[in-house]
Amino acid sequence: MSNDAQSQAGTAEGQGPVEISIDVARQLQEKREELFAEFEIRDEFPPAVRSEAKSRTEGIQAEIEDELDHRQDLRDLTTWTTDPIDAQDFDDALSIRENEETYTLWVHIADVTHYVHPDSEMWEEAVERGNTVYLPAYTIHMLPPVLAETVCSLVPEEDRLAHTVEMEIKKDTLSFEDVDIYKSVVHSDERLTYTQCENRLDDPDAPLHDENALVYELADQLHEQRKEDGSLVLNPSRDRAHTIIEECMLKANKAVTHELMWNRGVEAMYRVHPQPTPDQWDEALREITELDGVNISGASWDDPRKAVNDALENSEKRALNKIQRAVLKVMPRAKYMNDPFGGHYALNFDIYGHFTSPIRRLSDLINHWIVHENDVPEDLVELCDRASERQKDGETAERLYKQFLEEVHLDPHAVNNRGIVTVDGDGDVVNEEGLPPEEIDLRD
Repeated sequence: MSNDAQSQAGTAEGQGPVEISIDVARQLQEKREELFAEFEIRDEFPPAVRSEAKSRTEGIQAEIEDELDHRQDLRDLTTWTTDPIDAQDFDDALSIRENEETYTLWVHIADVTHYVHPDSEMWEEAVERGNTVYLPAYTIHMLPPVLAETVCSLVPEEDRLAHTVEMEIKKDTLSFEDVDIYKSVVHSDERLTYTQCENRLDDPDAPLHDENALVYELADQLHEQRKEDGSLVLNPSRDRAHTIIEECMLKANKAVTHELMWNRGVEAMYRVHPQPTPDQWDEALREITELDGVNISGASWDDPRKAVNDALENSEKRALNKIQRAVLKVMPRAKYMNDPFGGHYALNFDIYGHFTSPIRRLSDLINHWIVHENDVPEDLVELCDRASERQKDGETAERLYKQFLEEVHLDPHAVNNRGIVTVDGDGDVVNEEGLPPEEIDLRD
């Protein structure tokens, strides 16, 4: 086996989907239906919503041409997306440029509110759903896929409407020199998977190598600065591709919410994360220090978040899950609020909100509308509560579904990363009558 083949075999792409029997597929379907009923999760879109979504996918090229009259034309800017192998929609893309004293980072986000706005059936349905729910190998979308996976998706080699966050970031401090948020037309040059991104970083002759190397240089510095400032990093072993996406999205979200709060003074859907009490932190840290193979340097004890980061980075691998569990046990749940008071404790940001995933989160969709309209929905407080509630329900359903997978002897992590395929007794792939096609597709 060649080195390339060996490295590919170790990835989710290389291993192929997890195989299950028709009987197990039926059990999974029954479990999902039970959870959908319990948490009022709508798996099917009403006909009026489906019809509206389909109608908005017609005449797209002419519509984009018309939009060029009052948008920035960024189609000549080198732009690309990076997502998991089984991603169904691409709602964020990057562009990067190095200047003498700054980096210019463009984060392009699908302009979903061009199609989904308060007067539309799809908006009403998105409020009902609150967010996309990701069960292992099964996705319940917030927006109809016929729209989300086509005109709202920044697919390669197609012109698309976007909401761009252009950030001038100082090289010495990594703070904002300038931020501009505007509607644009973009053209993604390529769609990379995380594995492909890693390969491009390793190959100086590969397309997009220079761009990915440059954006990783920036993202790595942002990541290190965040840790130094006291941001909690529960997953210390992120690869370079994930670091790029995570740090660029955090920076864009931060830029947008700072613009809304400080420059415009408008309400928005802010993400607020309260901190644990001192007693709760004591309990978590005591549990962590009692674990085998855990080391925390004395220098990091002034801030529990830094102590946890230190423990995660310097402890034996077998202790990582236990450290993460000890922290999550005492962490209050983050929620959406119309006021950023209290900030985001885990990230250590004074103001934070979501903007970069309007295809799958109600909060981002609403913040897009607020940024563009410079106005606030009358029912913003109720929308914040709704989004918080639906997120909690979705996460609980996901946790219970994963528990059920374990009960039927399936590894949720493997299913999540590789998808599922249903096979009959002879090992042939089937799509048994009554089983949805999602059962045999790779899914988020």
